[in-house]
Amino acid sequence: MKSYIVGVGMTKFEKPESRDWQYWDMVKEAGTAALADAGVAYDQVQQVPVGYCFQASTAGQRAAYELGLTGVPVYNVNNNCATGSTALMMARQFVEGGIGDCVLALGFEKMKRGALGGGADGGDFKTSPVARHYGIMAAGHGFEMSPPTAQIFGNAAREHMERYGTTAAQLAMVGAKNHRHSANNPNAQFQDVYTVEEILGAKPIHTPLTKLQCSPTSDGAAAAVVVSERFVVRHGLHDKAVEIVAQAMTTDTEASFASGSCIDVVGKPMTRAAGRQVFESSGLGIEDVDVIELHDCFSINELLTYEALGMCEEGAAGKLVESGATTYGGRWVVNPSGGLISKGHPLGATGLAQAAELVWQLRGAAGPRQVDGARVGLAHNIGLGGAAVVTLLRRG
Repeated sequence: MKSYIVGVGMTKFEKPESRDWQYWDMVKEAGTAALADAGVAYDQVQQVPVGYCFQASTAGQRAAYELGLTGVPVYNVNNNCATGSTALMMARQFVEGGIGDCVLALGFEKMKRGALGGGADGGDFKTSPVARHYGIMAAGHGFEMSPPTAQIFGNAAREHMERYGTTAAQLAMVGAKNHRHSANNPNAQFQDVYTVEEILGAKPIHTPLTKLQCSPTSDGAAAAVVVSERFVVRHGLHDKAVEIVAQAMTTDTEASFASGSCIDVVGKPMTRAAGRQVFESSGLGIEDVDVIELHDCFSINELLTYEALGMCEEGAAGKLVESGATTYGGRWVVNPSGGLISKGHPLGATGLAQAAELVWQLRGAAGPRQVDGARVGLAHNIGLGGAAVVTLLRRG
């Protein structure tokens, strides 16, 4: 059975504590927008997976209740930075498995200002779900005083530079590109444009990463209505429907840890495996993709993802971004929304916001961000700890 996204919505992503709202307010805004986009009433929804990381158990119900009190099953989802795409994957599985013809996937986050911690949440780091990952980093690089997530990705950048000759300027080009793209996105947390030189000269976070190539903490929500083919036909939704052609989730294997490399421990093998699965199951390849929303939590992760998805040879990602192949006028447009670096990164909402951007792109409704002739889109969402979700979308 096929599945389709027929409605999407999101809030503007905001700097934490800059707007007077609660997480249920943002879910009401995003969810109402998605339902209105689909032309679907909440009482038609049969399942509701809700993704978030920083609220208590059953916060999904508290948020979804703002949309209606219908008794519909609500599932609370937490998969670190891949939470939003995990909720979307559950929605697709409910539809394709025949459990429901209409499912609403929601994702939100209300965060605190400042850098994310290393995953111990103030407790014993040895019991942290990511202790193994940081242990690999510490064995190869030691442990510095910089923010842990920036540190582990920054060390991956150092390895890539040492191994392949990638330059700090090439890393900064990712940030420059994504900030430039976000200037056309009213939902982005930032809409400022920076030169490569300004990005290189920004506040250092963990060398070679500067502040302007690191995703911020953010508040916001996003939503998607996922339905079956028969629901599309029954309700005349063909003009809105974007097919979920293929989707895969992978978790860490021995390949993540065996090399002792931060490049592997932050998820490149997971991304490679998930990408391979969606291409094999869909019969499509990276050459068929027009527009990509990928997980640029730090600039290095965008480069690692280019390689993992087969957009270039191993080690050539720096040259790929430098060539202009991943922006307007190039082979692909990557992160037309501004990506996590500039659009923002409310963890539970990120994967669903990526889906929203791609639906708008494939419908030809992205305004000044529109990628000409976009028919196939790819979303990549990764969570340290680990989970990687790759989704292929297509407009008929």
